[in-house]
Amino acid sequence: MTNPTLDHDSSILIVGAGTWGCSTALHLARRGYREVRVLDPFVVPSPIAAGNDVNKIMEHKEFKENYQDAKAIAVATFSRAALKGWKTDPVFTPYFHETGFILAASDPGLIAYLKKEEIDPMQADFQNLQTPSEFRSTMLSGVLTGEFPGWRGWVSYKDAGWIHARKGIISAATEAQRLGVNFITGSPQGHVIELVYQDGDVKGAKTADGKLHLADHTILAAGAGSDQLLDFEKQLRPTAWTISHIKLTPEEARRYRNLPVLYNPGMGFFIEPDEDKHELKICDEHPGYCNFVADWQRPGEERSKPFAKEQIPLEAEARARRFLQDTMPHLADRPLSFARICWDADTVDRRFLIDRHPDYTSLVVAVGGSGNGAMQMPSIGGFIVDALEGKLQDEVRDVIRWRPQLAINRDWYATQNRHGGRHEVMNLQDIKDDEWTCFQ
Repeated sequence: MTNPTLDHDSSILIVGAGTWGCSTALHLARRGYREVRVLDPFVVPSPIAAGNDVNKIMEHKEFKENYQDAKAIAVATFSRAALKGWKTDPVFTPYFHETGFILAASDPGLIAYLKKEEIDPMQADFQNLQTPSEFRSTMLSGVLTGEFPGWRGWVSYKDAGWIHARKGIISAATEAQRLGVNFITGSPQGHVIELVYQDGDVKGAKTADGKLHLADHTILAAGAGSDQLLDFEKQLRPTAWTISHIKLTPEEARRYRNLPVLYNPGMGFFIEPDEDKHELKICDEHPGYCNFVADWQRPGEERSKPFAKEQIPLEAEARARRFLQDTMPHLADRPLSFARICWDADTVDRRFLIDRHPDYTSLVVAVGGSGNGAMQMPSIGGFIVDALEGKLQDEVRDVIRWRPQLAINRDWYATQNRHGGRHEVMNLQDIKDDEWTCFQ
């Protein structure tokens, strides 16, 4: 099939107003497309969008010249473009905090793995951290008070830190609207319940109010909810992680400003306090939670279906507190002020899925953030528009293509090289009602 005509007067519909949807809308408007609509069941920022968060890690991976891994090169291409956007695009620059990044582990096997796979191939100017005092010296006195038992790590202060993801999404959507993009949000008017098929192609979407939103081109960027609208042939697995906050005093928040991100992929991570609410975000690390229910597309099979919840399993809270015991024991018993499960969609190889659908030539899929989607916010929309225009660069096209052949025998419980927790993918169906956090 030949691709449908595309010009600046073509009507383009984006399903999803999360990180990638808003970025795509912005890039379409900047390239001169005049008929762009965005549908989402929630007003920006959506409470279920993975990027609706006070902060996310931003880390650029630039590999050494002799490194030949195609997937790693694609990762570097994406993160390089994102970093440039965070540093130079006025829509996003206020929300990037280049505070540095600490990568560490306490398990000997994981320490060796990180050195071989993450540190040795990279060009980053890492400094070794071998002792508790060396870890504590990376931050102001009194912040890191733990003993760091068995910890080894590396710190880099260049091209890494954190982003205020929620404010970034709002900024992108605001600028896209200023440039003429039409956002239709809220339920039922923005709630897409199905794609519209005509003449063997996707011609838009139907919303819960019964309205058909027809378009020359449709871009599906609904994050973890995307596979409720299209059969991805097992390429997507909605997976959830657990976020918790603790409240700091205004004085503590001032003292904890501009801290490097501390990330132990076997235990957890924290990022400096939110400047508005003075809340410190701590996440425990694990291979993820899924919510396995009956698959409406394949009778007899199960799939993970996302849902919103501003609570986390008690076991996740306990893991977060164990992480604090190692690093900041003076905060380990402080009550949580907020928590939620945060959904993303894992591809089978944890690489993005951005491509024109092979059977529906008017449809572009832009999904599969796989835990790394939010930091791509300034630039990912440009790659998605490149896919729409057929201009994706060679070093990324093959890596992010439609690839169901990789998922034919997919193991839904595969940890996908993630660590921590019970070292297994967990099922939220197994969490009883009284095994969730509860806030007054």
